[in-house]
Amino acid sequence: MAFGHGDVAPQPVNTEALPDVGEEWLIENPYRAETAGDEVWWTAVTIGDSAYNQNCARCHGLGVVSGGLAPDLRYLEAAEYGDEWYVERFIHGYTQDGTTKMPGFGDVLGQKAAWAIRTYIETRPEDGALDAHATRLGAIRNDLAAGGGDQTKLKEELTAIALEVKTASGAPVADSAAKRAALVLDGTPVGAKHAADALTIGLSATH
Repeated sequence: MAFGHGDVAPQPVNTEALPDVGEEWLIENPYRAETAGDEVWWTAVTIGDSAYNQNCARCHGLGVVSGGLAPDLRYLEAAEYGDEWYVERFIHGYTQDGTTKMPGFGDVLGQKAAWAIRTYIETRPEDGALDAHATRLGAIRNDLAAGGGDQTKLKEELTAIALEVKTASGAPVADSAAKRAALVLDGTPVGAKHAADALTIGLSATH
């Protein structure tokens, strides 16, 4: 967990899997599903997950849950207004009373990494988003970990639960433990293990 907070020096981000967005900085996230499609959106989420936890979590919190020292970015509106605020801070950083509170990452990480991180941030669930499903998700996790359960039916159930999880930003789809578990369930023992792990991590983060 400690390593998840990232190093002080910015860590490079491999964004080759994402479409190019040009050299001029945009003011609206180009990787949202309604703009780029579901596949590009999910690629951005996964790349942004890694990039955030290497470069941003040290101050803004693991899983984008702030400990109070820096803004809780989950609540930054998933729309043009929120994008403008985000990209300004990402490029230039933030200085208060002559003290650098946040360094600028624009020249170091680049625009594709910036929007991947933004995509990950805005899909984070709001506080308590899994509470209503925690008992059932725990039971599904236990079944999968024990090698039991009908994976096809469990995948459908997890997908349905994932659709009910609300984001803090207002984005339409949350990157929740239920969604991640559903995505890796493929009818194999390895898929079941990965899904159980995803649920374990997600449920532990709610406590």
